[in-house]
This record gives sequence, structure tokens and C-alpha cells, in this order.
Amino acid sequence: MINLSVNITEKEKSYPIYINNIDINNLKSAILNEIADKNYIVVFSQKVHKLYGKILDFPKEKTFILKDGEKEKNYKNYIKILNFALSKNLKREDAIIAIGGGVIGDITGFAASTYMRGINFIQVPTTLLSATDSSVGGKTAINCSSGKNLVGTFYQPKAVFINVNFLKTLDEQQLKSGLGEVLKYGFIEKSCRPEYDAHLINFLTEHYQKILSKDSMTLKELIKMCLELKIAVVQKDEKETKLRKILNYGHTYGHVVENLTKYKKYTHGQCVIEGIEFALKLALSKNLIDKEYKFLCEDLIKKFSYNPLPKFDKTKILKVMTNDKKATNDYITFILPTEYASVGEFKFTPDEILNFLEA
Repeated sequence: MINLSVNITEKEKSYPIYINNIDINNLKSAILNEIADKNYIVVFSQKVHKLYGKILDFPKEKTFILKDGEKEKNYKNYIKILNFALSKNLKREDAIIAIGGGVIGDITGFAASTYMRGINFIQVPTTLLSATDSSVGGKTAINCSSGKNLVGTFYQPKAVFINVNFLKTLDEQQLKSGLGEVLKYGFIEKSCRPEYDAHLINFLTEHYQKILSKDSMTLKELIKMCLELKIAVVQKDEKETKLRKILNYGHTYGHVVENLTKYKKYTHGQCVIEGIEFALKLALSKNLIDKEYKFLCEDLIKKFSYNPLPKFDKTKILKVMTNDKKATNDYITFILPTEYASVGEFKFTPDEILNFLEA
């Protein structure tokens, strides 16, 4: 077992992360021990419940099942979770447990953060994307018609349980979705200011075949490396005022693709990869990087066999970008590469981005 911890300045926000590949049968007892046998509800991904519901054996009356897909991260389902918690008479010392991918973690965390102004929240990520990124750091959210994650809170979980055995049943699309965020961490590693260099780009280059074949030991090490980088960032900047903005690398344009395809056609990780490709081209056009580094990044991406996505209407791209929560009235914010495994924050006017798109 690998144990990590997130130590936020305010001590009550610190929490453990357990990474292992123990039998999933033992997970329920580990979670209940963590919440000291308090009352609880479990919010399940529908797909995960079909695969693992009987094995985990949580009582039916405590289980709320949510359909899969980004479109389910909405206000109506948020209210349904709150009403379910109220119907089970949960108090502030009790717990809400999320078992699923990023969608389940985001909406359940948002519900937990607002239920009675904050109830204990347990994250059990079951996808590579949620295990390496969204389950740690305390970002919670729901989507609305104007865009993704525009309504949310910063709310740290009480604990995170990562069991690599869940990843065995991921299909190729979901595995590669998670790898989109993993590659992002490789490209921003030095800017995360970790205590020790992870050399994640080298690890991905050397072990990409084992990663694609879902080798358990390789995935455990990969998750650890990514989370150590995220923890290094979150501990310095919990509320995304400065350093944490670098975690949005690839996301400004990535969110455009998600929005314009109504969160149905492509996975989040695919869109992040497209956003990274966009950022590499933009950075090269501004002489922030040279062609050699752009080629190195693109060569690593190719090892994981991502297909290029179609182009979109320039006017629509700008409209979504200006509605992004990181944008201001005058500028669109991008995280762009500056040198090997390093990025920085840059602001552009809509006209500058339009000129780049037309070029």
C-alpha cells in the first residue's frame, strides 16, 4: 500500500490518500472504519454499481445511483442527492461517499460541501482520470448551460481510497481519458515545484506500453507520481489564486471542445490533449518554446494514440473562451509551455486569439 497525505495550512483540511490493489471486497470495511461507523449514504456511478455493487455490498437503502456522463453533473441531480441525504437523516458528523469517476466525485463533493454547510466526504475514484487528478485537491462543481464547472466550491475530502483493481475494467476510451490528465502532469512537472523531481515525462516514455496494458504495479506508481505533483501544488495554493492555475494546462481550449460538442462526443482527457496541442501551437507562435520541444511533447502524445479532433468555428470558439471562469472582461487566460516540463500564465485579448485562429 502507498499512503500519501494532503496537508492544507488549516489542519482540519488535511487528509490521507490510500493507494493499493487489495481485494475490493475489503474496501467497504476500510471506508466504514475511516468514518467511525457514522451514518452515511453512497453515491454510485451506474456503471460502477453494475460491476461492483454486489462485491462492495453497501445497503440498498443507503445507495443513490447516478447515470454516467458529463451531462448528469447538473443542478437537478445535485438537489436529488441533497434530498436523499435528508431522507436518511444525515447530520453534520455523518458522511457522503462518492464511488465513481470525476463526474460522481465533482457533484457529490459539491453536495457534501453544501449539505448542512459541510458534511464529511469520502472519495473513491474508479477511473484513471479521477484517481490521478479530480479526487484530490477539493474542487467540486456542477455544470450549467453557459459552461462546465461554473458553479462549485473548494471542499477537501476526509479521505481518498484509490484501488487500482477498479482500473482493470476501464475500456480504452476511459483509460486514454485519464491519460490526458497524466500527460498534462508530465508537461507541467517543474512548475509544480515538487520536493523531488518525478521525471514523469521519462517514466511515460519508458513505460507507455505497460500503462496501456493496465499493469497494476505500473499504474500504482503512475498514480503516486501524479498525485505527489498535485499535492505539491494544492498545499501551496488551495484556492487557485496563483500556482494552482497551472493545473489548467490544456483546459482553456479543452473546455471549448467539450462545450461545443455538448459533453457527449469526446471524453475530458481527449479534450485536454486537444487543448495541449492548441497551447503548444500558440506558445510556438509567441516564441515561448522552440520547435524541438513542441516535437518532443507531440511525440510523447503520439505514443498513446490520440486521434486529432475536428476544427470548430472561430466565432464559437471565442464565445466559449470569453465565458470561461478564468477569463476577464478584457482577456482570455491560457497556461502555456515555456520550457521543458514548465508552464506559465499568459493573457490574450479576443482579437489576438482570433488572429491566431485565422493564421
